[in-house]
Amino acid sequence: MNFDSLIEAATKAREQAYAPYSRFAVGAALRTKSGRIITGCNVENLSFGLTICAERAAVFAAIAAGEKEFEAIAVIADSLTPVTPCGACRQVLAEFADDLPICSANLQGARFVSTLRELLPRAKEGILGA
Repeated sequence: MNFDSLIEAATKAREQAYAPYSRFAVGAALRTKSGRIITGCNVENLSFGLTICAERAAVFAAIAAGEKEFEAIAVIADSLTPVTPCGACRQVLAEFADDLPICSANLQGARFVSTLRELLPRAKEGILGA
């Protein structure tokens, strides 16, 4: 799978991040089954638990745009190695695509490609009797 267009979109989204506390800007780009690319960036809050990650921002924007089926996501940050979605983001993504291809990248061009199932096995096991 080619992630170049998603990495480019995530990089642009990252520029809009609001991260005055951590100074760790993250961008995400989600490709929907219909071919749309929807982006998100992290938005911090002084009450850190209210912070929203880039990945969830992209999912929520997609849902608001009427998109509920996803093909792939890319995440980019200025880190030594590519960062993967946090546990909360993994669980939100699993609600819609439990084997979603994920490309994590950094600004230096390093990439780590995996699937959501690899990062969050058994995402729906034991929840509500499933």
